[in-house]
Order: sequence, then C-alpha cells, then structure tokens
Amino acid sequence: MALGGVYEISKLLASPSRLESTLSGVLALLSSFLEMRHGLIALLDSSGEAEVVVGSGWSEANAKRYFERLPERAIGQIVTTKMPLVVPDTASDPLFANADLSDFGERETPTSFIGVPIKVGEQVLGTLTIDRPHAEERPVPYDDDVRFLTMIANLVGQTLRLHKVVAHDRERLLAEQARLAKQRQPDVAEPPKATIEGIIGSSPAVLSVIEKVRVVARSSSTVMLRGESGTGKEMFASAIHNLSPRKKGPFIKLNCAALPESVLESEIFGHEKGAFTGAVSQRKGRFELAHGGTLFLDEIGEISASFQAKLLRVLQEGEFERVGGTTSQKVDVRLVCATNRDLEADVANGSFRADLYYRLAVVPIFLPSLRDRKEDIPSLADEFIRRFNKEHGTGRTLSATALAILNDCRFPGNVRELENCIRRTATLAHDDCIADLDFACRNDGCLSAVLWRGSAVETGRAGTVSLPIISRGAGVLRPAVRVPANEAPGAAAAGSPHDCPVPGACPVGAVDALSERERLTDAMETAGWVQAKAARILGLTPRQVGYALRKHGIDIKKF
Repeated sequence: MALGGVYEISKLLASPSRLESTLSGVLALLSSFLEMRHGLIALLDSSGEAEVVVGSGWSEANAKRYFERLPERAIGQIVTTKMPLVVPDTASDPLFANADLSDFGERETPTSFIGVPIKVGEQVLGTLTIDRPHAEERPVPYDDDVRFLTMIANLVGQTLRLHKVVAHDRERLLAEQARLAKQRQPDVAEPPKATIEGIIGSSPAVLSVIEKVRVVARSSSTVMLRGESGTGKEMFASAIHNLSPRKKGPFIKLNCAALPESVLESEIFGHEKGAFTGAVSQRKGRFELAHGGTLFLDEIGEISASFQAKLLRVLQEGEFERVGGTTSQKVDVRLVCATNRDLEADVANGSFRADLYYRLAVVPIFLPSLRDRKEDIPSLADEFIRRFNKEHGTGRTLSATALAILNDCRFPGNVRELENCIRRTATLAHDDCIADLDFACRNDGCLSAVLWRGSAVETGRAGTVSLPIISRGAGVLRPAVRVPANEAPGAAAAGSPHDCPVPGACPVGAVDALSERERLTDAMETAGWVQAKAARILGLTPRQVGYALRKHGIDIKKF
C-alpha cells in the first residue's frame, strides 16, 4: 500500500499545476490510502504563521479555521523538534486539553492525531497532519502510518524547493532581460509616464494602482476592481479598456444592481422576438454588443445565485444563448467587473459561488479610499471647482481655509462625496472665494454627516456613538473612540484632533479608556460574534482573539 501511495502521489507532485491544487490532490490521495477523517497541509512563513493551508474535504477558509484551532503547542512541537508527533487519543492528551474542535465534530468519537514536519534539509517549511478514529485494539497502531506520512512530507518538501528554485530563476531571467533591454538603448532617456486621462492624483496609492492598470491592460485577463463606493471604479475600468489592444472596440457597461434578475438576463444576453411579453423584436445583449471590446459589470456582487450559474457558463465556454433562443452565440469579450462587497465572506457563507469568484478575481485591483490618498484632495477639489465654473460661467476659487476643512474631513463617500461637497458649497457660497465658513459642516448643516452617522456608526451606551476604530499596538488593545451622539462620525477618530471634520468641535475628553474585556466584547458584538471579523476590527489574528475570549471567560453567542 505504501509503495503504491508514494508512486501515485509522486506522479501528482510532478504534474505542472497550481501549488494549492497539487497539495489538495495529495490529501485526496492520502484519504484513499489511509483511514483518516481530516487532513491538513500547512505551509509556514518565516515568522511561523500559516501562509497556505489546504485541507481535504474543506474549503480553503474552513481549512485555515481548523488549523488555527489546533493546539499551538502541538504544531510548535512538530516544528521545533522537527520530528513526528502522535497523539493516540486527543480527548485525554494534555496538548489538546484546551482545543475547541467541536464545530468540526471532533468530540463525537475518540480521535487520534498524527503530524509530521515538511522539511527541506534541516529547514521546516510546514506540517502535514491527519486525524483518524482511535482504535484501542491496535498493538503498534501508528508506526507504519508515521513512516508513510514522513515519506509523503519529504516529497512535498522537495516539490516546494523546486517551486522556489523555478520562481527564483524566473525572477532572475526577467531582471536580466530588463537589463539587456536597457543596455540596447543607453542614450534614450525614459519618457515620463503620462497620467491616465480622467484620473486625478499623484499620491503613492494612486500611482501604484495606475501602474498596475497599465500592466494589466496589455492582457485579456478578467479584472475585478475592489474598493469602497465612490472610489472611481468605472473610471479605472474605462482606463483599462483605453490602454488595451481592444481600445478600438466597444466599451459596454452595465450596473447589475440596477435591474431585476429577469431584466438583467435579457440586458446581458439579449432576447429573441416573442421570448416574453413585450419582446416585439430580436435584441442583442451587452455581451454581443461588446464583441471585440470590453464589458464592464458594476456591482457584480449583487447578482442572484441562478444568474451566477449562467454567467459562469459564458466565462467558461465563451458562448451563450439569447433569452428564448436555441442557437449558441460565440463572443470575444474582455470582462472587467467591480464590487464594494466582501466577496470572500459571501463565498464563505454560500451566497456567492466560489467557482465564479475564482473566474472573476483573476486579477484583483484594490482602489484606495480618499482617506488613504489625502495628498490628492487639493488637486481633486481644484478640478471639481473648474468643472463647476465651466458649467455655470462663474469664477469660484478655494481659499487656504477651505482646503484645510477638506483635508480634515474623512469623506466616507470618497471622491463622489468630495465632488458633491464642492458643488454644494460652490452653489451656496456668497463670494467667489470660498472660505471655511461656507461649508455646511461649519453651520451644522452637513447632510453627509447625518447619513454616515446613521449607517456606519453604532449607538453605544449612555447616549454615545461608538466607532469601531480599534487597533493593535505593542500587543495591547487600544480603546475604541466614543463621541457624543450629536457629533458627526470622524469627529474623534483615534483621539486625534486632525480627524475632526470641524476644528474645535471635538471635545477634549472624547476618548475614554475601556477595559480590555469591554473592548473585546464590543468588537465581538460589532462582528456578530464571528471571531474572524472581530479579529480584523481589533487588528489581531483569530487565534489571539480566541485566547483573549478564554482568558476573560467570555462565552461565544451562537445564533
């Protein structure tokens, strides 16, 4: 059995596939040779944290969750000693005394645990662990399994070493190619890169996105634009099209959230005459109209489960049928989609198909919020004032005090909210030179503050508003910021006066220190008692949040 297993797994490891897929295949083969319930391969980074976790029979997220619940002492013993670890019965072993594996059914029957290190020479790159039903009658129950798993771990280690060698050689060849190309034109100065038309900003965050857009535009890979509402996803999608070889083709765009599913299907795929009431003639859909060009689907995270399956077929096969038709239509379309949703969470809870997610997120590009590119606020404000003056024949300008007000605002609505703020203020300003007192927030009339207070801020105790701005520093949980309920959000972020939208409006005693237990409870309540979300709010790892919950004796609420 062992020889046959090693042979089959060595063939799989030698195949040219994605590393995660190869490791998942190794675990699938192991389950056919061993009497195991679960298997995990965890690859560790230089600091000992899990970088890649692959499990048998689980999604990637569930595999990582299970690995994080394994006792740190058990994994640490494997890594430190570089030797296998065998636990005949996890229920009675002290290493597993505090392990909470109940969500995975680990307390139903006695379970044995086997773990071996994945090594290259003397360096431990990760661990291979399995669990299996405990058998009392085995005289020497695990020696053969440990030897078999050690052989497999050695094969995996050699595969990882080869992957690193290939990646290193590829980087070296690319660097050498770039050096030779530069030598061929020694006297030609590299021209300065022009900014993309319509995109304003010179901050490092924006320049990084622009550079990535220039590289991605040269291919036909599907692009997913991620970012908050108002960050300019449609403009970047247009830039990808204009910089691509398809720029002479059509650029078709559609907001998926603006149409019901029945209408959306007709809009994207088209329909035949008589397909439904009102279909008086044949109509081409957006995919056909975008043939040879680019199709931009905004708010892709809002489509229904049934429509996700139909869209997946187009992406896989490159063909579709019109509504009411039977003839397949072939199309050549470059797809760019955008969303402000947390699609990873939607995939985890089953509301978004994982196979469609991987088809769409081939090249994800994360657009920065306006809070992360404050250096661009003056140039954006000047552009919006210029557009306003051109449309209305006025000569409005922004004073230094006006720019100071804009720089101090957090703008949860990002660039769109900044433009609306400029237009509203320019419309109501008494003089051509806009000053700080012309802004609505200086006159208690900022409607955006009311909007964001109601949607993004939760009401806390004693009539206060609690902003979930909790960070991690030197291993200590810092207190959340509490501001009076009649103040705008952002009035006291992280206790800094620079984050107050109205200078002088933030009280000196706005920040009150909460105990670590209270901050932990608040974060868990905000996250709906999901430890992974609470960890993101607190800036910690899920394992650290789990330790803190046990330390303070906080029971996890289940809904």
